[in-house]
Amino acid sequence: MPWIFTTVKFVHILLAIIAFGFNATYAIWIVRAQRQPEHLDFALRGIKVLDDYCANPAYILLLVSGLGMVFLAGYQLTTLWLELALVLWVIAIILGFGFYTPTLRRQIRTLAEEGAQGATFQRLSQRGTVLGIVLGVLVACILVLMVFKPTL
Repeated sequence: MPWIFTTVKFVHILLAIIAFGFNATYAIWIVRAQRQPEHLDFALRGIKVLDDYCANPAYILLLVSGLGMVFLAGYQLTTLWLELALVLWVIAIILGFGFYTPTLRRQIRTLAEEGAQGATFQRLSQRGTVLGIVLGVLVACILVLMVFKPTL
């Protein structure tokens, strides 16, 4: 039944668009809010909602739909591009859930406590920026692996 694979693939691509697309907007939200610091709390809280309720669940469901396609198509999990993508996904999940999300949570709290010019908030902002860039590169690499399916 090819329609099952096609449906799972459609859901997988939609989830990738949601996850990566939402994440790609975070820098825009932050840059715009930095130009108008009175909106920084709103922007960070908006990012937190998008991250918690849209992007992060989509990243988890990407694993489910991706594994579904692997089994439906008969791929081996030991295929190079799948192995590399899974390793990068695990690293991205660890960085995202273990570091980016807590950093964002602390940014919001610290902004309320000491303001945007405080040293702790500035440090957290720099950490968030670096983590965001690293996560963006990891996800872009996964996307390249999924599209081009390189072999040795």
